[in-house]
Amino acid sequence: MSETFLAESIQPTAFAFSEENAKAAEAVVAKYPKGHQRSAVMPLLDLAQRQEGWLSRAAMDVVARMLGMPPIKVYEVATFYTMYNLRPVGRLHVQICTNISCWLRGAPEVVRAAKEVLGVEFGETRSDGAATLSEVECLGACANAPVMQVGDDLYEDLTYESTKAVLTALLAGEKPPVGSQTGRRGACPCCGATTLKDKAGDHVAKEPAKPKAKAAAKPGKETA
Repeated sequence: MSETFLAESIQPTAFAFSEENAKAAEAVVAKYPKGHQRSAVMPLLDLAQRQEGWLSRAAMDVVARMLGMPPIKVYEVATFYTMYNLRPVGRLHVQICTNISCWLRGAPEVVRAAKEVLGVEFGETRSDGAATLSEVECLGACANAPVMQVGDDLYEDLTYESTKAVLTALLAGEKPPVGSQTGRRGACPCCGATTLKDKAGDHVAKEPAKPKAKAAAKPGKETA
């Protein structure tokens, strides 16, 4: 636990939900039956992180009191799931998947581009606070690998060049289009639709398949 949390001198001494987030927190807790309010711990931690920018121990203690949980139980949740940032992150939190699907599809080049543009290594934050670079195991978009997440947005089908373009735009305060960077629609095969072509939107077949004629019954067999 001591390795996960920051030094006491850096931890804020108090945390309180804003008026708007306090109402949102109450609405989240109300979704769960009486006696099971502890199930709201993950969404409340997410709400606290969105307000604070990261998840401090003071914020976790507030969540623990709201749900009647021992603080250590909340710490266990926060330290288990990598979606919670237990130290401050930059304005842009750039997370790059290096798991098998992304690795096979070029994640090392995505990583190289990100390090060049941001000027930091994994686990580091730029001195100007503009961005933090993190390595993650899976972002749940394996069909469109390699993938990078910035905030809540996924950038898919990345290359070295497109990664540099996206991050450069984000650092400049621009909002590049999210999703596939090659124009792929959803998780359609990268070479275009291979089945259901007449239903594939921008991959419509030139001539929709015609229904096949029914085969004639063989002699000697009854038909219904």
